[in-house]
Amino acid sequence: MHFGTHEQLILLALLLALAAMLIVSPIVRVPYPILLVLAGLAVSFIPGMPTLQLPPDVVLVAVLPPLLYYSAYSTSLRDLRQNARPISLLAIGLVIATTCAVAVVAHELIDNFSWSAAFVLGAVVSPTDPLAATKITRRLGVPRRIVAVIEGESLVNDGSALVLYKVAVTAVVAGTFSVWDAGLKFLWSVTGGIGIGLVVGYLVAELRRRLDSPPLEVTIALLTGYFAFIPAAAAGASGVLAVVTAGVYIGWLTPELTSVQTRLQGAGVWEILAFLINALLFALVGLQLSHIVNALQATSNGKLITYALLVTGTVIVTRIAWIPFNVYLPRKLFPRILERDPYPPFSWPLVISWTGMRGAVSLAAALALPLTTHAGHSFDERNLIIFLTFCVILGTLVLQGLTLPALIRSLHFEDDGSAQREEHKARIHAADAAIARLDELVDEDWVREDTAERLRGLYGFRRNRFCAASCSRRSVRRSSTCAVAG
Repeated sequence: MHFGTHEQLILLALLLALAAMLIVSPIVRVPYPILLVLAGLAVSFIPGMPTLQLPPDVVLVAVLPPLLYYSAYSTSLRDLRQNARPISLLAIGLVIATTCAVAVVAHELIDNFSWSAAFVLGAVVSPTDPLAATKITRRLGVPRRIVAVIEGESLVNDGSALVLYKVAVTAVVAGTFSVWDAGLKFLWSVTGGIGIGLVVGYLVAELRRRLDSPPLEVTIALLTGYFAFIPAAAAGASGVLAVVTAGVYIGWLTPELTSVQTRLQGAGVWEILAFLINALLFALVGLQLSHIVNALQATSNGKLITYALLVTGTVIVTRIAWIPFNVYLPRKLFPRILERDPYPPFSWPLVISWTGMRGAVSLAAALALPLTTHAGHSFDERNLIIFLTFCVILGTLVLQGLTLPALIRSLHFEDDGSAQREEHKARIHAADAAIARLDELVDEDWVREDTAERLRGLYGFRRNRFCAASCSRRSVRRSSTCAVAG
């Protein structure tokens, strides 16, 4: 495409729109993914917009690794362990259920939609995006465990959904499907991806232990997703699982690897990068959407809208049906689960069932679909899959994203104090560490005894204050529990 004056003006308009969204998002208190999907839709309606289409492999390799790595790096390994059962039921069980439900609906109700393409569509729209949901839930004081489950689900279901996606796309491109061959590839994708991710995570961690340069460390962090994804993909394993594994591993070791300056600089860089990648994806689909709709002219607009509503409705309804069933049934069947983890209030599964918003990962997977099969034929359903994926993202982000705050407010959640307890624990440990270090330094010639004592008293007072506050909150919770029980 010749980049002339017209295209330059379009680029300027897109950059201005991007800056406007950055400014407007905190003012209107709407998470920016919702604004981005609406902006992508608006771009598709502007006359004279050029059609910009990156090679599918470039979209997958360039976009997914940093997004997945940042998500994995930011996830608490402790939260993953503590909520392993609900996260597994959502990130593996629900992904498979959503993929199958969407595949059945698409094959049966969309004209001439093959089973292999239907499973590709199901795998593409099955992973959730936590960005909008977690921004809303944190702002409105939802219990921390709900937020942890939403984040953990999104992290793990990216891996499980994209492994299914890889198998389904291979079936479409090859034109044949073997259960035995697919099973072996699936096994290698999982084990190979996790193994390569651990190796890359270990090597990067050892390298970063020997560095003391914030810009260099942040740069290596930005590249780590690619370090894991590319060799895993070259080995035929899951690059997604390799990135996720490396991200969780390095995130767990980060306090040992980096300084405060590096973490502060890195946080800002990652936040900007995540926004720009999301904006790039929605701008790409906006620039392609009118072309895609034109390519679907053989299908009437009424049918396209019907197909979009059917697929979006299937995605939403499957989640709403799955979550309460899997929250209460295991506790009913296995008393030991109930003893360890009592029934949560019904408001908890209700909120989680309404946080199934789709986003950048689904969009990147759709845009990364190959243009042709191995036989040289065009991937006929590709345009329809991209169109339906965008509609699912639009429907879930706008419908669920804009109504989620009202739902949360209507349920009147109470702050469970978990975030403040964690802060108190961290401050107590920090004070203990400071006192221990003072004890090590007190015999040094350059340390004045009165200064050391004054600091020891300061940190001792701080430790006692947070211990008292923590004990006070526990006493209040016990009194409330006794009052309710009485």
